[in-house]
Amino acid sequence: MLSNSSPQNVLFAVAVSSLILVSAGLGAEAEKSSPYAGWKNGPPADETFFPIAVWLQNPANAARYKAAGINTYVGLWRGPTSNQLAQLKKAGVSVICSQNRAGLENKDNPTIVGWMHGDEPDNAQSLGQGKGYGPPILPEKILQDYERIRAADPSRPVILNLGQGVAWDNYIGRGTRRKHSEDYPEYVKGCDIASFDIYPVVHENAEIAGKLEFVAQGVERLRGWAGPGRTIWNCIECTHISNPEAKATPQQVKAEVWMSLIRGSRGIIYFVHHFKPTFSEASIFDDADLLKALTDVNRQITELAPALNSTDTLKVTIKSKAAESSTNAPMTAACAAVRATRWRRTIRASHACSAPPSSATRTDCSWPSAQAPATGTS
Repeated sequence: MLSNSSPQNVLFAVAVSSLILVSAGLGAEAEKSSPYAGWKNGPPADETFFPIAVWLQNPANAARYKAAGINTYVGLWRGPTSNQLAQLKKAGVSVICSQNRAGLENKDNPTIVGWMHGDEPDNAQSLGQGKGYGPPILPEKILQDYERIRAADPSRPVILNLGQGVAWDNYIGRGTRRKHSEDYPEYVKGCDIASFDIYPVVHENAEIAGKLEFVAQGVERLRGWAGPGRTIWNCIECTHISNPEAKATPQQVKAEVWMSLIRGSRGIIYFVHHFKPTFSEASIFDDADLLKALTDVNRQITELAPALNSTDTLKVTIKSKAAESSTNAPMTAACAAVRATRWRRTIRASHACSAPPSSATRTDCSWPSAQAPATGTS
């Protein structure tokens, strides 16, 4: 936990406060927009919808996830199957899944809101048990697959989830394409929604371990590569994953979520598996504190959806209680405001505002990576 006077706490408080407190200045002028309006059978285009997902979970738990504020599944084990889709429909949870035979037979099923590529094609690919790894899948192959998926069903978006190389050039898991970030603008041509994952709390490389700002950095880089025509989602760590010695706290999970949203992520995917010391697919249900934190932040995201989905820009003045100086920062409405009719409250964050941010003027809430929060405040 950071001390109250740390610069990171200041920036975290400024960022989250900016997102929530400036709604009165935006009012009815906020542009009603949705990244999903272009797809007849995609995610809801209602401005009040924001995708909050879990990765590769059993549909038998869909009602429990729904109660925690999850509205979307990404991936189905060996699916989709008719039974999996029926379970999700009953729970009122949507899914983005592989376009297999059962998927195509259910093109009229509104539960399916998108199609997906195989996971992390940018990483070195296994050659089979005991045979080592070959190079990543070429971007050209991803584009070919995208065209095939779109030809079979152009009414839904296609998501591509990429690996750690989005945020970290030195990731050894990319094999022969390590330090080749120029691949990513080519990869994202093969999707409508680009996503990625990096899990710094449980990371075993000292270059990344504990440095939550790599999540925000990855979102920012992916946005740049994807351009304005594609939507960005990202994955958030919630468990030990494969590191029994480390696990994200509720505060760290919240920090990763807010940094992602402030940098422009339009969808959150929680990774809730852990593989060590034992395997658990849905380990979030074994951690009451973290489940409550996720439920709370998901509720907050849903209430903020109109602002998060807005593309408006307005100028915000942020003043520190501990200094007379202030910062005038042009921010996107997604960073700076929510509708006044939905939010009329304040955040008691004075304990974190012991100094003004020294370099906070940004046109898109892209705070310097070196000053990004290492943990959040609850």
